Amino acid sequence: MDAYMYSSFSEDVEEESVLGSIFKDKFPDSWKESADFIQYLKELTSQGIDTLTHEPERLSEEKSQILEQTQDLAFNNYKTFIKTAECSREIFQDFNSVDMHVNSLLEKIPDFSAQCKQFMQDAQDITASRKLNSLILSRHTQLLELLEVPQLMDTCVRNNYYDEALELTAYVRRLEKKYSDIPIIHSILNDVKSLTQLMLLNLIQQLRSNIQLPQCLRIVGYLRQMDLFTEAELRIKFLQARDVWFQGLLKNIPQDDTYTYITKTIEASRVHLFDIITQYRAIFSDDDPIITNINNPASDSGIDERGLFHGWVIQKVTDFLNLLSNNLLNGVSGRLDSLLGQCMYFGLSFSRVGADFRGLIAPMFQHAALHYFKISLQSATEKFEELMQSYTLVTQPMTSVPGSNHSVDQKSLNQNPPTVLLQHPPLAWYCNAVLSAFNDLRLCAPVAIANNIADLLAASMGRVVECIISFHRAEESAFNEKEHELFGMMCSVMAQDLIPYLHQCFNTLYPNSLIAKTMGLTVAELQNLKFARINVKSIVEPLYEFLPQEPESERISPEDRYGVNTTPVRIETESESPLTPATETEISDTESETGLKLDQQASDVSAGSTDGEHVVGGAKRKVRFSVGDDFDIDKSSTDSD
Repeated sequence: MDAYMYSSFSEDVEEESVLGSIFKDKFPDSWKESADFIQYLKELTSQGIDTLTHEPERLSEEKSQILEQTQDLAFNNYKTFIKTAECSREIFQDFNSVDMHVNSLLEKIPDFSAQCKQFMQDAQDITASRKLNSLILSRHTQLLELLEVPQLMDTCVRNNYYDEALELTAYVRRLEKKYSDIPIIHSILNDVKSLTQLMLLNLIQQLRSNIQLPQCLRIVGYLRQMDLFTEAELRIKFLQARDVWFQGLLKNIPQDDTYTYITKTIEASRVHLFDIITQYRAIFSDDDPIITNINNPASDSGIDERGLFHGWVIQKVTDFLNLLSNNLLNGVSGRLDSLLGQCMYFGLSFSRVGADFRGLIAPMFQHAALHYFKISLQSATEKFEELMQSYTLVTQPMTSVPGSNHSVDQKSLNQNPPTVLLQHPPLAWYCNAVLSAFNDLRLCAPVAIANNIADLLAASMGRVVECIISFHRAEESAFNEKEHELFGMMCSVMAQDLIPYLHQCFNTLYPNSLIAKTMGLTVAELQNLKFARINVKSIVEPLYEFLPQEPESERISPEDRYGVNTTPVRIETESESPLTPATETEISDTESETGLKLDQQASDVSAGSTDGEHVVGGAKRKVRFSVGDDFDIDKSSTDSD
């Protein structure tokens, strides 16, 4: 291999040297590539020296011959050459023009190709569109029905055709599952969803109106078919909607008159809350655990659906009790018994659905009765103090009053307020005011507040006694003998008539037999209790020094006058029924003989006069008196109370 390469290299060197020696520096490089030149060179190298010596001459002669032949040819065919040159020139120009057009064509071919492709695509689209239009035309009726589904759904919803609306909703949902990639189906589905929300609002709005159980069942059935809420959410929505309607009813009740407002609120709450509870129990089956678990798979998540309803009922009862508590103290003192009866009937009605709240009402009426009695006593005490500031001790003439004659039976006399009070207008006014408070309390007299009533009455009478003593201290220096005598008579009336009489009224309102029966004791056992007592002796004791001295033969004790024992007795009641009125309990024969039935009418007291009416023993007596004027008693017969 190396030898071959060496020989080739040697031949090349020899050819270069030969060429260099023959052509000197005029040998062009392009000849090396010419096949004729290489052939001629081989022939030269193969010839001998003689031949090579005559070779230049031969070449010169051959050149001369070729030149002559060329000249002859050019001379003889010059026209052809000229024409050929012209053709060559034209051909060259044509080739240049063709080349230019070809270049332009090459530049425009990509755009032309793109346009051809676009044309093919457009043609395909037009073909597909034509086929689609043909298909649409053939299915025009079915497509029109599909496109009219939202409009049909809107018509059904606005005309309350909810069954048809639910069928359309289910149909569109099936289409959406089957043709989920079609935009028009998505558009129809969105329209139907918005109309479904409108349908939901309409159904909820109907639940917020006055509807009966059958309509409630239909509406809740529609809501269940819509499958928008869980069972717990559906119950909450139902209770919220019905509560909105109920609260609207309560807000429409006028609040000008408190008694009317409470009465109408009780009636509305009793009727409508009971209806709502009945509707809820008829719609949602809480009593059957099997049905509850089947209809409510979410119950496994720990949601207590029964607790929802229980909590709502408790909230409504609490709202009612709060409303009752806030309004009982707004001027319904004379009608507590009526309100109590309505509230108890309300609670009894709710007991049929397991929500008896009557035990929660009792403390409210106890507090209200005690509140009104306290205000009445406080007003009576303050008015007495005001009257005493301008009171003048003068002799008041007494008019014969039927029933006040000493020949009348003592038991009949015990039932009347002491007529001697007419000689002392402040005491008469105070007696009227206390009797008015007792009459208001009599309508709703809870036994549980007997202790508080006794304390308030004792405190009021104590303030009256202190006021009388203060009046004596302020006016004693200006008293004459007659005024001293009149003041003593006033103290005597206060100590021996008014205080025992008011004590007797308290015992009539809360008789021992009633309290003993309520507490489960006998009357004798009750007497041994030192509880809830009015200590008459301690109240009267500050007046002893002002009482006139009377002969023992002419003195009438309070026991003989009113048939009551002035020995202090306090009473406490812890009954099972704390709101048992004293007037609704049968009184023993002994107490009936001295019992007093009070019916105090409204007392009109001005700066100069005071009017009052009392029903005593079946007869109504109007007591008229004016401070500093004469007194008379007019009797007007009336029917028994």
